Amino acid sequence: MLRAILTFFGSLFTFVTMALAIVALSIGAVFWMYGRELPSHESLAQYKPPTISRIYSGEGQIIDEFAQERRLFVPSDQIPDMVKQAFISAEDKNFYLHSGYDARGIAAAAFEAVKSRGSNVRGASTITQQVMKNFLLSGDRKIERKIKEIILATRVEETLSKDQILELYLNEIFLGQNSYGVAAAAQTYFNKPLSDLAPHEAATLASMPKAPGKFHPVRNKERVLSRRNFVLKEMSENGFITTATYEAEKELPLASVQNGDFDSFKSTLPPRDYFTDEIRRQLSGDFGEDEFFTGGMTVRATVDPAMQEIAARALRHALEKYDRSRGLWRGTGQTLSAEQMQDEDGWRTALADLEMPRDVDLDGKWHVAVVLEIGKKDARIGIEKVQDDADGHWIPAKDVTWARKLNEDGSKGRKGKVAGDLVSVGDVVLVRAITKDDTEEFVRWSLRQVPEVQGGFMAMDVNNGRVIAMQGGFSYQDTVFNRATQAKRQPGSSFKPFVYASALDSGYSPATIVIDAPIEIDTPQGVWRPRNSSNKFYGPTPLRTGIEMSRNLMTIRLAQEVGMDVVANYAEKFGVYDNMGQFLANSLGSEETTLFQMVAAYAMFANGGERVEPTLVDRVQDRYGKTIYRHDKRDCTDCGQSDITADRGPRIVSNRERVMDAVTAYQLTSMMQGVVTRGTASSQIKLPVPVAGKTGTTNEAKDVWFVGFTSTIVAGCYIGHDRPRPLGRGAYGGTTCGPVFQEFMKEAIKKYGGGKFRVPPGGHFIKIDRYTGARLANDAGGASVVAEYFRDGEEPVFGITFDGGFAMGSNLPLFDEVQTHGGHEVTTSSGETTVVGPKADFGTMSSGGLY
Repeated sequence: MLRAILTFFGSLFTFVTMALAIVALSIGAVFWMYGRELPSHESLAQYKPPTISRIYSGEGQIIDEFAQERRLFVPSDQIPDMVKQAFISAEDKNFYLHSGYDARGIAAAAFEAVKSRGSNVRGASTITQQVMKNFLLSGDRKIERKIKEIILATRVEETLSKDQILELYLNEIFLGQNSYGVAAAAQTYFNKPLSDLAPHEAATLASMPKAPGKFHPVRNKERVLSRRNFVLKEMSENGFITTATYEAEKELPLASVQNGDFDSFKSTLPPRDYFTDEIRRQLSGDFGEDEFFTGGMTVRATVDPAMQEIAARALRHALEKYDRSRGLWRGTGQTLSAEQMQDEDGWRTALADLEMPRDVDLDGKWHVAVVLEIGKKDARIGIEKVQDDADGHWIPAKDVTWARKLNEDGSKGRKGKVAGDLVSVGDVVLVRAITKDDTEEFVRWSLRQVPEVQGGFMAMDVNNGRVIAMQGGFSYQDTVFNRATQAKRQPGSSFKPFVYASALDSGYSPATIVIDAPIEIDTPQGVWRPRNSSNKFYGPTPLRTGIEMSRNLMTIRLAQEVGMDVVANYAEKFGVYDNMGQFLANSLGSEETTLFQMVAAYAMFANGGERVEPTLVDRVQDRYGKTIYRHDKRDCTDCGQSDITADRGPRIVSNRERVMDAVTAYQLTSMMQGVVTRGTASSQIKLPVPVAGKTGTTNEAKDVWFVGFTSTIVAGCYIGHDRPRPLGRGAYGGTTCGPVFQEFMKEAIKKYGGGKFRVPPGGHFIKIDRYTGARLANDAGGASVVAEYFRDGEEPVFGITFDGGFAMGSNLPLFDEVQTHGGHEVTTSSGETTVVGPKADFGTMSSGGLY
């Protein structure tokens, strides 16, 4: 009997032992099989998580950020213990005790799943396992993936410390609201750094991994609150917080940014604009889009935020002024349905969901609104984020008298007399408050609309190329197309300085005489008859007057004399074009370029002829703080010396390439000063420092330009329709773009200064008559006298006239005829007298072309 019992238990022991051995061997085989081709866990030691790239102003303020995954990487030693303890309590309370996986937890989860017949399946993954799943494996719920998790978890525990594993977890995990990692989530939900989080806030973050897509602090408030309190209870039971703290913290409300308890971190950022988006576009091209959006770059922008606001305001003023001068009301094209208009909550929710330009601040912030009621004369509106007062908000009849409604079929309605002539109930509109200038006291609400006409503006430092302001249209939120850098437009007469520069470098002078007379040119498309904008011609005229008054016919003859190959070479050397067509029409700016290229080219006139590369970025650093791009390549040869005297600064060597002779640059600058003081821009530009520039108006005024500069800042503007068409009567570069330059530069001069343009060595001044080019006595004076700068050793020859090889027209009143029509007498340097006459008539030749 005893022997039988022993035999039975011996057999049972053998069976159990063999079964255990078989199970162990089976498990070992499974783990060996799944462990053969697993990804390398050692790569985690070199892991670089995708992080936010941020753009800072020169003052160090964050002005924009870009990311695929919104993540702020924080090293483990900078993550507060309370945050770590909250996540350990919520996800893996034995984290510091196990070796990668928690056998007891797995067994408990399995038992619970069996007991509930699969209705209650909970995860038993440790933090280490979750790191493996997030970094090296997929997220599918299969037994194969769980086995791989455990294998990798045990391996990584031998490679990395617990703190390193926790660092990876807390920076990688998705916590909802496009927030990855605890630092970004703390900012998203509470607008706080990790160090400022209270226990209940840390517990709220630790609640999110359970269901980040479903745990919304407003829509799923009760669910999140329950989970938060559970985490607080676990923290208390694990000894991380006291019982008293737990009792106090669990009674606190679930406060969040989403519920309006805190300001959003985005509220501290200015709205995204053309400047930062252009940085995104350029750096994505230079470094690759993936690296820019995930590389955690720190970008120091050249933008001056105050001047950027002024630039936007100046361009918007001009665009709105032109738009309202057309007298057409187009509105927004958006309407709300009757269902959406049933109550206040309905229309407010509907307005909030609409994509509308909310970044316009022009003489006051523009608001999105909806027409609620049409009265006998006025219209009542509901305004987004503005509460109704007792009487409501109204658009009075007098606000609509400037416009006619543009109907859907393109016809125009009657001129507005009452608000109902322009708007109907349900129309979504833009409005701004009209206030008294002196007290800013509210007067009334006024209808506004985004202009159909568009344009661009840009300003940069002439010496280092730093772009301080850029506005690519009326509103970035209305259209992200940047017309300062992306729009190819005809520069018109603003290109002429490059023709004159090529001539001045080819031996011509500001006093050289060129015939201003009709021209006929045979082209494959037929006879081309260019003209001056005045439809008149003026006979023999000095170069200076030709550029001051923007004479087209002189420019074409000059280009023909110099050679279009030389003109094209200059345009390419200055960066206006990459490969300019050598056609005479291009001397009048008929080939398209960008405002960005034109402004950069003009900077080289202003700084004396040295190459300057425009940039929107001073410096770029990678995630480790290493500088990977720096714009300023100048050498400071004395910066290391401590004995520099107090009356001088360190010597800086630029080593910049010279693109044109310094004397030529000054001659051209002097001539372009005449454009501003007495030429085509004289009616608009009135600044307290010397200014030079050039207007541009293309054929039929499809594009209007002004590019100008002081000794410190160059700025340019163009205005036109995105699909070019005539702007209409009265649209010229000087009158339309000139005011934009004036408004901006008036403020820029206060900040950046300005003075006389530097006269380079190697030349001398000679007084001439600016109408005839005749040399005058050194003591000559008067409105017609100008001191021109000539190169030393170069005795100018006066009296030679250039016609470009073109005929001059049959009835052009030449110099002898002009004397009989009156004029004024001047004395030349030789003591002789001559007469400067009035404008000649145009003659009988027809005309056309750019001007």
